[in-house]
Parts: sequence; structure tokens; C-alpha cells
Amino acid sequence: MNRSFEDLQQLIPRLSKARVLVIGDIIVDHFLWGTVSRISPEAPVPVVNVQREDLLLGGSANVLRNIVSLGGQGALCGLIGADPMGRKVVDLVTSLGASTEGLVVGQRPTTVKTRVVAQGQQVVRFDREQTGIPAQQSLDALLAYLKQHVHTFDAVVVSDYAKGMINEQLMTSLHHLLHRVRKKEGRQLPLIVDPKPSNIHCFVGATVITPNHLEAMQISGIRIEDDQSLLAAARQIRKDIGCSAVLITRGEAGMALLGSDDVLVTIPTMAREIYDVTGAGDTVAATLALGLAAACSMDDSAVLANHAAGVVVGKVGTASVSTGELITALGRFCFPDPGAR
Repeated sequence: MNRSFEDLQQLIPRLSKARVLVIGDIIVDHFLWGTVSRISPEAPVPVVNVQREDLLLGGSANVLRNIVSLGGQGALCGLIGADPMGRKVVDLVTSLGASTEGLVVGQRPTTVKTRVVAQGQQVVRFDREQTGIPAQQSLDALLAYLKQHVHTFDAVVVSDYAKGMINEQLMTSLHHLLHRVRKKEGRQLPLIVDPKPSNIHCFVGATVITPNHLEAMQISGIRIEDDQSLLAAARQIRKDIGCSAVLITRGEAGMALLGSDDVLVTIPTMAREIYDVTGAGDTVAATLALGLAAACSMDDSAVLANHAAGVVVGKVGTASVSTGELITALGRFCFPDPGAR
């Protein structure tokens, strides 16, 4: 997987021609930024003086945000509530220049994760959500959108945050639609899945699945302690899911890719410093999907995804990576010495 800077750089313009559909749990990431100078007299907790507040696209919506920031074209299919946060999602997606046609207003509130951050450190997080399989009316609306639009894309990402949007009925219908595209148009849309172990049975037949280290252990039933057990876990997942590839994200240890050649390739982390892993999995799924949608190889797409993740973990909060940042990261890795070019 040794690729030159020029080889990798030449792949990036191809990403702008790719169209990716993101399906999954939509979340609003609410950040309260402040400082701490004292402990509360009421309880042994810090008093945060809030100085700034941000509302950002999170969950599957952050995958879309990363696709757009990398120059790709994307759309989002998921549930929002009939509430101010749902309207905020519509505004934020519109500001990306992406279609809001796949946003279905359901019968439950928009999921919101609120994080209080002081001096760059997260103090507390609290969630407002209602989980479970959506009402049949909502599912019917989601499936109607997929039936009409899925064939217009080059790849599909399923971003599962275990809120209920991703369920057996929806995934069975999606598999049928992808099969129809393959049969009717003679092309296979890559299906990239960022999974939760509780729904793993729904993802049989995916092109590639991207569990993190803990999820890989839970899915495979194998404790990962070394390269041998890592390979065994990846093989077990690939066998159980029937996917072409397994990409395990491993935090500071980088990534491990098991492809159709049955060779486990370990990819070291590209992060210079790790400040916050929030949303890093979204960046991996987005970049991997864009690469595959643009007809890049699985290996090259994984390398790009690893470099992109290395950028976002160096930022605090839910972050995305731009094309320029990705090119800079590639150049930094290939030419660590500023005078080497």
C-alpha cells in the first residue's frame, strides 16, 4: 500500500465527481464552549462560564458534511422531528448545498447531543433522544425516497448510531433496491456500513464494514490483543457478514484493512496530535465512500480515509476535513522534512 504523494494527490479531484447517499441516524451536535475558574459551592462540580454555543450536523449528517467538505456531492436520508432542532437540520443541510428531500419529519423529536467543553476538555455530555424503530408511516416515506433516488448515486453509506433509523425492514428494502440497480443498469453501488453491533445481521452483503476496535471485538466475539487476533476478528466479521472488506478503526493504532485477497494491511495513524475523536468514524465512512464512488481501489480509499481521520482528530468538537487539509496531510506524510520536496 506504498503510494507516492503524486499518486494519492491525483485521486482527490476524482472525489468531486462522486455522488454519495447517506442513510442513518441524524443527530444535532450542540456544543457549549466556556471556561472554568471555580468549583460550585452547591456540589463538587466545575462551574462553566459559557462563552459560545454551536449547533452542528452530527451522526449520519456529519458524514454528509464531510462528503461535501471534500468536494463530493451528497444527499441525506433520515428522520428529524417537527421541532426547532429539526428545522435547524434542514437549514444546515441546505447551507451545504445538499438536497433536503430525503429528510422525513417523524413522530419523535430530533436527537440532540449537548457537550459542555471548557479549556478544550469535555466536562459533561447529555443526550435528548427517543430511540426505537420509527413509525410505519415514517418508514414508508423513507423507503419511497430511496426507491425513487438510490439509483442516481455512485455509492451508499449506512451510518448506524443505534437510534432505530437503521432496522431490518429498511435494510432489506435497501438491499433489494441495490440489487435492482445492479440488474437493471449493470453497475454495483458500493455499500459502506459504519455499524452498531446490535444491528449487524442487517448488514449482510455490504461492500465494506467499518467497525471500531471495540465494535470489532463485539461483532466477532474475539478479543483483539495482537495482530493474530486482529486478523482472526477481521476474518470472522467478513465471513459472518459476507462483505468484500473489513476496515477496523483502532484510534491511536491507526486502521486495519482485510480485503478480498485475505491479507491484513495495518495502516498507522496519521494524526499528529489527538485532541478529540468525536466524529472521526463519520470522516472515515465519508472518505472511504467517496473513494469507492470515484472508482478508487479499496486500498487507496482506505489510505485517504486514514489521512482524513488524522486531520479531524486534531480538532476539538465535531469536525470535517477539507480537500486542502487532506492534500496538506498527504504531503506532510510523504515529505516529513520540509526541505525534502
